[in-house]
Amino acid sequence: MKAIINGKIVLKDRVLTGKTLVFEDKIVDIFDSTTGIIPDGTEIIDAKGAYVAPGLIDVHIHGYLGEDTSDCKPEGIRIMSEGLVKKGVTGWLPTTVTIPREDLNKAADVVRSLTEESKSWMGTTILGMNAEGPYVNPKKKGAQNEAYIQKPDADVIIENSDVIKIVTLAPEMDTNFSAIKKIVRECDTIVSMGHTDASYEQACDAITAGVKQITHLFNAMTSLGHRNPGVVGAALNNDVYVELICDTFHIHPALFSTVYKLKKDKLIIITDCLRSGGLSDGEYTLGGQKIILKGIECRLEDGTIAGSVLTLNKGVYNLLANTDLTVSEAVNCASLNPATALGIADRKGSIEIGKDADIIVADERFEIKKTIIGGSIRYEA
Repeated sequence: MKAIINGKIVLKDRVLTGKTLVFEDKIVDIFDSTTGIIPDGTEIIDAKGAYVAPGLIDVHIHGYLGEDTSDCKPEGIRIMSEGLVKKGVTGWLPTTVTIPREDLNKAADVVRSLTEESKSWMGTTILGMNAEGPYVNPKKKGAQNEAYIQKPDADVIIENSDVIKIVTLAPEMDTNFSAIKKIVRECDTIVSMGHTDASYEQACDAITAGVKQITHLFNAMTSLGHRNPGVVGAALNNDVYVELICDTFHIHPALFSTVYKLKKDKLIIITDCLRSGGLSDGEYTLGGQKIILKGIECRLEDGTIAGSVLTLNKGVYNLLANTDLTVSEAVNCASLNPATALGIADRKGSIEIGKDADIIVADERFEIKKTIIGGSIRYEA
């Protein structure tokens, strides 16, 4: 058994001080530090005034530290996991880009083969996989490789639905929304709308057909206009989750508050991080294409924006630094909200008695001091 003392415990609706958090593999108790009694033999962790928050969940991340999910390499997934745990990520969905069908199957096989092992290794736990494409619109492909774009194929998603938790597609490329309808009818994979040239009306119809989420809101989709509200308008007007890349480059920070006010617990912050994440400026690859990293900007050679080098703890800090959100509200966007979207909020996403002891200790800038997964300390600064 372990106990964290002297921390600011971030619950889903408030922050507690003067409390002790006791856990094993699950959270056991939270009690007043002045009157409560810590059981004999308990390992004491002194948070020294830092935040004690739920572990972060990144549902959209392609790569990190020179590796990429689409490389289909087990060792690459391990390296990414070991890096992400240092950034407070306790659960993640390795995310592919637009790649050939056989590579999508191979990536799913790799993630599937590592999922059980990841529950006990020293990195971040794998919660499944995210397939961003290859079912996108060439007009809004962004940094996706057009050579590999395909028509929406429900069968490959359904066949891998044990591991693919989210799939991005452009609904206007899906005749009569047949793939969307088949996926939501036959499996639990979340259909997310992205890299799309859909009109407002098409987007709303796709949501009615089963779309539950919007991939990196504002980026690679029809924008919000006063006569043509586009996918952005549909996302803001409907009860769907929206992803937001809070790196201050993809999205102007003034919009962080705007989106939160409209979406509340439907806002999920993501990184959309590439293999260049955690590395120095230079040239890298994405889906067979050259990308150039300079500062926080990743671009193709033609200048097209291509993902980010954001880490999720930095995303939380950017929310706090650029809005009037409470710490609980900002943290929820990277923990409870994605957990709820994935259907795992009964065990992950918040600090509550009985839930998995996925816990981070972070300073005021949300730099990570300690990461705990399932009660096991997997990282200490």
